[in-house]
Amino acid sequence: MRSPHRTTLPPGARTGTSLVRDSSLVWLTGGIVGVSFGAVSVAGGLPVWVPVVMSLVVYAGSAQFSAVGVLLAGGGPLAAAATGLLLNTRTAAFGLAVADLLGPGRATRLLGAHLVTDETVAFALAQPDPARRRTAFWISGLGLFAAWNAGVLIGALAGTALGDPARYGLDAAFPAVLVALVLPALRADAGVRRAALPGAAIALAVTPAVPAGVPVLLALLGLFAFPGVRR
Repeated sequence: MRSPHRTTLPPGARTGTSLVRDSSLVWLTGGIVGVSFGAVSVAGGLPVWVPVVMSLVVYAGSAQFSAVGVLLAGGGPLAAAATGLLLNTRTAAFGLAVADLLGPGRATRLLGAHLVTDETVAFALAQPDPARRRTAFWISGLGLFAAWNAGVLIGALAGTALGDPARYGLDAAFPAVLVALVLPALRADAGVRRAALPGAAIALAVTPAVPAGVPVLLALLGLFAFPGVRR
């Protein structure tokens, strides 16, 4: 039975508690994906520090998967960096969408910009008022950053014990993850599908003739076949 004298939490505390509860599943998912990223990176031959430092400094899941995938396929660092940068250009628009949520001060805004991800922005903008949106952004952003980097570290340390990734089929993990990342966009937007088809055809056609990583960049030519897809 509840006590008639139970403590009533202030509105701010209730808001924070509910936002932590709502975003915890995103943190858990991010941590699990981070474990796979760290493990496959190290099992593929990269030193432990590469995925760990990349996750702290770059902090962009799909861009990290793509860049490391290019490296593991034999591509150079420039091709890997260009692939990651192109995939991450969408965060510029995300940053504009949440610019008023970051708060004053150069250091605060710099940290907030580093926490901008698809999940954090979507979670923040789904809130009903500016104060709750700001709180949601920082709670989800800081929590996801911590979960992702903890997962990457755990996976990287475990990856050293895996040996040859082909033995477990881990060499197929990067393509599988990338397919999973793009499927939602392909299902939701017919324009994206129309641009993806010629892009995929271009990538397949040039793969035997160009260095690893370059087919991914040339696949962007598919956007010119359907100008309306560009944003």
